[in-house]
Amino acid sequence: MDRKNLLPIGQFSQASGLSVTALRHYDASGVLAPAFVDPVSGYRYFRRDQVRTAQSIRALRQLDIPVEDVRRLLDGGEEELAAALHAHLRAAERRLEVQRSVVHSLLSRLTEGVEMTHRVTVRQGAAERILVRGATLDNSGLDAFLRVAYQEMYEVAGRGPLTFTGPAFVRFHGVCDDENETLVEACLPFWEDGAQPTDLPEGMTVRELPENTLACTEVEGEAAAFPQILGAYDAVADWITEHGFAFAGPARMVYRRWTGTPDHPDNRLEIAWPIDEPADD
Repeated sequence: MDRKNLLPIGQFSQASGLSVTALRHYDASGVLAPAFVDPVSGYRYFRRDQVRTAQSIRALRQLDIPVEDVRRLLDGGEEELAAALHAHLRAAERRLEVQRSVVHSLLSRLTEGVEMTHRVTVRQGAAERILVRGATLDNSGLDAFLRVAYQEMYEVAGRGPLTFTGPAFVRFHGVCDDENETLVEACLPFWEDGAQPTDLPEGMTVRELPENTLACTEVEGEAAAFPQILGAYDAVADWITEHGFAFAGPARMVYRRWTGTPDHPDNRLEIAWPIDEPADD
C-alpha cells in the first residue's frame, strides 16, 4: 500500500488532538477505523482526510455525547449532525437556566429566608369528584401532556355538560424535573349531583377525593414558571416539616389564573400539599 497519504498514529494523534489511547478505543468501538493496519507490527495508519473526522469526534466527546451516539451522528450526515447539535445546545441552555435558578433560590434563602418569598397558609379542601388523566413523565414532557389531557377532559365535560366546582389542578406523586420521572395526574373537579361524564376515552377515569387540609402558597408570573416554581414546593415542604405535620398525599398545582402560556406575567398558581396530624409512634 502507498503510505504517502497516510499518517502514522502518533502524527495523526498530534494533528487531531486525540490521544493514541483514545484513537485505539475509537477503532475498537467502530467510531474511527484506521485506513491501514500493518499486519506485522499492528501499527495503525490514518488517511490525512480523516483528521477532520477525528477533530469532530473530539469536539462531540467534549460535549459529553456518548460514543455510541457519536458513531450514529457521524454516519447520519451533516443535516442530522447539525440538528443534533442544535438540540444539544438547547438542552445545555435549559440545564444552565435550571442551575441558575437553583443558585438564586439558595442565595435568596440564605439572605432572606424562605418565609420572605413564600407565605404559607392553611385551608380546608372539600371532598371532590374529579376527572383524571395520568401519565408517568419528567418535566420535558409535562406541558405537552397537560395540554392534551385537559383538551380531552374539557371535550368530555362539554358533552355532559359538567358543572365545574373549582379550578383545574395537577397532582404530582413525586419529583417531576429534568432528571426525575413521576406519575402526574391532570384533574378537573365537577359537581357530583349534576350531569356525569360518559364514554370516557381510554386512560381517563372518575375519582373521589376526600376532604382534606392543605398547606398552600401562591406564585405569580415568572415565579410560576419552571424551574422557579420549585422554590414554592420547597417552601411548603419546609413549612409542613417545621410545624410538625405529616404529608397526606401528592402535592397539587392549582390553576388559579392561567393564560395558556407557561411564563406569562398574569399566571397565578397555588401549590397545595395535603397535610395531617403526625401519627403517634
